[in-house]
Amino acid sequence: MTRVGTSPFGSLTRRDVMVGLAALGASVALPGAVRAQSVTKAARIDVHRHFLTPETVGSGYLSEPAFKRWTLESMLAEMDRGGVSAAMLSPTTQLLSATAGGGQIAPPHYRRCNDYAAQLVAESKGRFGFFAGIPLEDTHASLVEIAYAFDVLKADGVSVFTSYGNRWLGNASFDPVFAELNRRRALIFAHPVAASCCSQLIPEVNDNQIAFGTDTSYAIASMILTGASQRFPDLRMIFCHGGGTMPFLIRRFVTDAASPRMSKLLPNGFMPEFQRFYYDIAQIPMRPPLLAFKEVAPMSHILFGTDYPFRTAAEHATGLEESRVFDSRELRAIDTNTALLVPRFKT
Repeated sequence: MTRVGTSPFGSLTRRDVMVGLAALGASVALPGAVRAQSVTKAARIDVHRHFLTPETVGSGYLSEPAFKRWTLESMLAEMDRGGVSAAMLSPTTQLLSATAGGGQIAPPHYRRCNDYAAQLVAESKGRFGFFAGIPLEDTHASLVEIAYAFDVLKADGVSVFTSYGNRWLGNASFDPVFAELNRRRALIFAHPVAASCCSQLIPEVNDNQIAFGTDTSYAIASMILTGASQRFPDLRMIFCHGGGTMPFLIRRFVTDAASPRMSKLLPNGFMPEFQRFYYDIAQIPMRPPLLAFKEVAPMSHILFGTDYPFRTAAEHATGLEESRVFDSRELRAIDTNTALLVPRFKT
């Protein structure tokens, strides 16, 4: 991953907006002299939006053109153009690497990014929530950061990556962290990366073209087929990009789950576990992938997302409408489903 023009205030009248702004002090100063309007009604919520910290803006460690152009002002303006009332911020591997100055990423780099995301949330008056990054490979550091993120920063959830080295999310080494997140009934945003085994296999093919979608599928399969999704039934997990390649491979998993080898682990089959997860539509707003995606994902679990700054809200909203896969009621649900997961966005 509604309108008064391109306003983020949905179907509110101008009078509603003005009364709400007056009651809430109208706006608040943000870094860079940006002023953010107070949101009084969810219009469209972007669950998949990335940010930079002040020390990484213009960093030589960020080579992607989209990040080189990133500013807080331009992000807010893009949200307004795309009818996005609010967005969930999450870190990327590029941001963490830049925070580390190109060196090895360590827990303090997660902390700096989380502190800044919390600052943006506090100063935005309703425009942002955030997923706190956690160093999942380091169990102790992750548990410390989880406590800090939820209890001090009031994070809305945590962000993890689909794999670490050649370990995917269902690996038992991650169980102590997921047990704590399960205890907290946490919301988890799983962003794809390219696993060590499968990065830059073909020089002409970028990892985000194939490897990211494949890694998302590996992570989903790992959570289900290792039994992790059942060990931690209170986790609420969001996977990106329509579940990667999973909608196209689903028959293989459904068939395998019914085999004697897997039926004891999955007595109800593969689909009930798969459909417990949530999925955003970032990077897939075209008719062919959306048709497959809609067939396997419950409407209540489909979330609007954009992967900004790599793509925009406007192109996703337009792509969803022009695909003719969803009717107007379903489009509205996609716009606002994230509010059912994130209390700060509930109306």
